[in-house]
Amino acid sequence: MSRIGNNPIAIPEGVSIEVNENIITVKGKLGELTQEFSAVAIKIEDGQVWVTRPSDSKEHKAKHGLYRALVLNMVKGVSVGWTKELELVGVGYRASNQGQKLDLALGFSHNIVMDLAEEVKLETISEKGKNPIIKLTSFDKQLVGQIAAKIRGFRKPEPYKGKGIKFVGEQLRRKAGKSA
Repeated sequence: MSRIGNNPIAIPEGVSIEVNENIITVKGKLGELTQEFSAVAIKIEDGQVWVTRPSDSKEHKAKHGLYRALVLNMVKGVSVGWTKELELVGVGYRASNQGQKLDLALGFSHNIVMDLAEEVKLETISEKGKNPIIKLTSFDKQLVGQIAAKIRGFRKPEPYKGKGIKFVGEQLRRKAGKSA
């Protein structure tokens, strides 16, 4: 059984945390995040955040670890930030950006243009001889993951040649083609 919820969260320098009734607000150098919580109690003592549950019921146990993980992600996000990198594998697949507009050429009859939220910093890296890379950076882990999943969904990697949009470092399950 997991005991993640019992571990304290250390508060790094430059991060302030406020708890008002059932809303926690985390402020740091990169931004500010708020999260509503229920079924747990959050206390701040001696530069650490403690998440406690009132009983050992199934719901309280489930939410104990969940909210502890969410608070840790918020603290890490406003102090260090989160980054996701996507790699475009395929002949003619290209990515470029103008500010917050991402322009993808993925082999369709038209380019896909996507506007990204202001909280996410977008960077496209295109080097000769290497696959183009899209780099997303933000203080909100959920937002970065959601945008990365949406971009990946435009052209998921296929199992035969491996063409498509994949996360950097992702291991794809490959299949053998037709046997001759």
